[in-house]
Amino acid sequence: MTPIALQTRDLSFSYHGTPVLHDLNLTFEKGRLTAVLGPNGSGKTTLLRLLNGLLVPDSGSVILGGKTLCDIPRKERAQQIAFLPQDRPIPDIPAEMLVRHGRFPHLGLSRKLTASDRHIVETAMARTGALNYADRPLPSLSGGERQRVYLAMLLAQDTDILLLDEPTTYLDARHKFETIDLLRQLADSGKTVITVLHDLPLALSAADHVILLENGTCAAAGTPQALYADGVLNRVFGIRIDQAELNGRTVFIEQPHR
Repeated sequence: MTPIALQTRDLSFSYHGTPVLHDLNLTFEKGRLTAVLGPNGSGKTTLLRLLNGLLVPDSGSVILGGKTLCDIPRKERAQQIAFLPQDRPIPDIPAEMLVRHGRFPHLGLSRKLTASDRHIVETAMARTGALNYADRPLPSLSGGERQRVYLAMLLAQDTDILLLDEPTTYLDARHKFETIDLLRQLADSGKTVITVLHDLPLALSAADHVILLENGTCAAAGTPQALYADGVLNRVFGIRIDQAELNGRTVFIEQPHR
């Protein structure tokens, strides 16, 4: 049986009295790429922020390593869970300096990087294609270049669990597919990867597991093939998703509902 890396138990949350998520019972297994899908306002970003401990649930809990997430000190959480939000500040610092921030949860008070830390930073930037502009200030980079720098910071944190909110935003087609391939490699290496995606065909083609949110509840959870066969994706998104074989791979195509 595949070990469970992270799970929720009867998880509920509201913003200023407005319910956003209701009684979610979800499991995220080690070595699996999970895509969190759902229409706008369905609670996807809120779920990631709860899984990272940035938000405190109204009721229920997030369980990490047998402990309630809220009971785990912040630095210890950051050594186990890395989070890439969709909206981020753009500090006026060199790209490499930002990536070094990913090592902070593993450093002492001096935050002095060792040779091993510097190697991890360089490797992370190489994997995301960000080495060429390591010395350039973040404001001078394009949206896609900055996205790759932030992805490198996430990798430099070197955690077993990675949460990503729309990681392909701002990326061109080639880098979008390279990013998804990287997430696939990370999951195959044993990491738990949980990502919100709006690109349904991309998500269904890459993920091992899909969680479909609708109005703050889990409308369905399972393999991409299972959700496709059930037709629940068509109902929730109001479109038609077809399946085809292309070069020996199963691909999904979204079309207007007719």
